[in-house]
Amino acid sequence: MDPASTRPVTEDGTPPPRTGVWQQLRPLVLRLHFYAGVLVAPFLLVATVSGLLYVWTPQVEQVLYADQLRVPASEGSLPLAEQVRIARAEAPDASVHSVRPATTPEDSTWVLMDLAESGNGARTTVFVDPHAGEVLGVSESYGTSGALPVRTWIDLLHRQLHLGEVGRLYSELAASWLGVVALGGLALWVARRRRGRQRSGRARSVSLHATVGAWVLLGLLFLSATGLTWSQYAGSNISDLRERMSWTTPAASTEVPSASPGVDVGPDAVLASAREAGLDGRVTVDLPADHTSPYVVTQLERSWPTQADSVAVAQDTGEVVDVVRFEDHPLMAKLSRWGVDAHMGLLFGVPNQLVLTAVCGGLLWVIVLGYRMWWQRRPTRGGAWGLGRPYQRGSFLALSWPLRVAVVLTCAGVGLALPVLGVSLLVFLVVDVLVGRFSEGARRLRSGSG
Repeated sequence: MDPASTRPVTEDGTPPPRTGVWQQLRPLVLRLHFYAGVLVAPFLLVATVSGLLYVWTPQVEQVLYADQLRVPASEGSLPLAEQVRIARAEAPDASVHSVRPATTPEDSTWVLMDLAESGNGARTTVFVDPHAGEVLGVSESYGTSGALPVRTWIDLLHRQLHLGEVGRLYSELAASWLGVVALGGLALWVARRRRGRQRSGRARSVSLHATVGAWVLLGLLFLSATGLTWSQYAGSNISDLRERMSWTTPAASTEVPSASPGVDVGPDAVLASAREAGLDGRVTVDLPADHTSPYVVTQLERSWPTQADSVAVAQDTGEVVDVVRFEDHPLMAKLSRWGVDAHMGLLFGVPNQLVLTAVCGGLLWVIVLGYRMWWQRRPTRGGAWGLGRPYQRGSFLALSWPLRVAVVLTCAGVGLALPVLGVSLLVFLVVDVLVGRFSEGARRLRSGSG
């Protein structure tokens, strides 16, 4: 029998007051952890599985799109301008947005183009063999990372279940509650270890559930915090905070106009100037939006050490007119960049992917064990549809007044920062009240019929 079920209650049905802070808070944390685990775990499960798939999409892309991404090595290459001309001929109705030159002799050149009728944020990418001048294929790509269709499909599944803006609420709900559930579980685990271990079957499930959760705790908190930066509501609050604190990522200025409008030195001269300015490795060359704006060249390397320098190059002279070095970015902008890249499994390459795989695997195991614990908590003879009962009611009313105020203020502050968490917490409270009234009504009916 659960010790909580035998604890005495007062005349109004609430537990008697407890003396220590944790002794008072523990029943409330237990009940919140229970409800959050049962109701939010399905969202966490989908986010975890889809995130685990996304982690390994770079390798999947290399296999599925090998014919477009790789070419036989050769010493000579066509000028970049000629490769752009070949891509334009393949998609004459599109305008060139940017070019990603081949980095190694075995890489293809990407020419990213915009179609007037495209409204889904996708670009038409033409892959060109830089040596033979042949078009290798045409595909849609998405975002600054140039994600190809398979990675984009998994990414949208992870972020919004292919349901658009409405679907983003699912991932924000999962990211918001992940940290709360993890920290609550840690507090319960620490307190349980101090009391000693029990030997029942359910106790062993609880011990394993808590131990695995503690091992992956830091990873879960990291995924929760970085995942919220992409969310709809909490993400907006984070963006506003970064802007107010001047933590945004700087960009090369395109405000310097060309002294000779209409004169264009071309992408080859621009790329040469960017290389001289120190932009080595993979880069993207953004073409000017008009006849006076400069080109912008940006490094694309997101592994360690991060290469994210950018330069603006005058369209008429090919001279560098502005330089932004990653080393000069604000610290919080760097941390944001590293956090996002680590969340995606890019920062340290395969080791990063392996760590994320272990964290996701641990979270999946914790979820499975959580539902197993719920099943083991079910009534053995009828009642409650055969489901595990929540922990004892009245835990909030049993708190001292200072703790009640502290809990309310904490929930209000967290709810303002993480609106989806705040709204869902109110939903939990409503569900809790309805379940309590239903149970009370059922008890009265049983007592009346008896």
